Amino acid sequence: MANIQSVLLADLPETFVTRRIPEAALEFGGIKGDRHFGITSKADSRQPMYPRGTEILNRRQITIVSEEDLAQIARELEIEKVLPEWLGANLLVKGYPELTKLTLGSRILFPSGAGLICMGENMPCTLPGEEIQKHYEHHAKLATRFVKAGYKRRGIVCAVERPGIIHETDEVQILVNDYSNPMQ
Repeated sequence: MANIQSVLLADLPETFVTRRIPEAALEFGGIKGDRHFGITSKADSRQPMYPRGTEILNRRQITIVSEEDLAQIARELEIEKVLPEWLGANLLVKGYPELTKLTLGSRILFPSGAGLICMGENMPCTLPGEEIQKHYEHHAKLATRFVKAGYKRRGIVCAVERPGIIHETDEVQILVNDYSNPMQ
């Protein structure tokens, strides 16, 4: 079990930075109005097996980070804190410190019946590092240092498996896919 600490939305076209909202309606495709909303997306550098721009399944409908991982990143960067907004996260969870290590196919279930399926680790890049740098101008090279600090701590990307309402106070159930149970 884990608790949702924040629900966030990236609804400004000029930035990936999210803002906190009290609840959201998950639809097939993510959260309507979010920059990553959609059942499909265009292949980019994260999918080198396809030509850029090829329409593929959107594995990045929802991004989730944990308070525990963010605290570890901040310690490694020697800064006070890293906020989920700066990483473009849609959900901040507490109580599941190994979130980024969730296996492909693991599920996150909400009290409303909504469900997410883990599509893998959200690989760190310099863009969130640049956002962190804006808040800590006197710390050198945070943009590039974030890539190393965020490795295996950057959270996960998910797709909506079952629509429903999610709230910032929800307690969620996490079902880990151990690959030995084909019914998960």
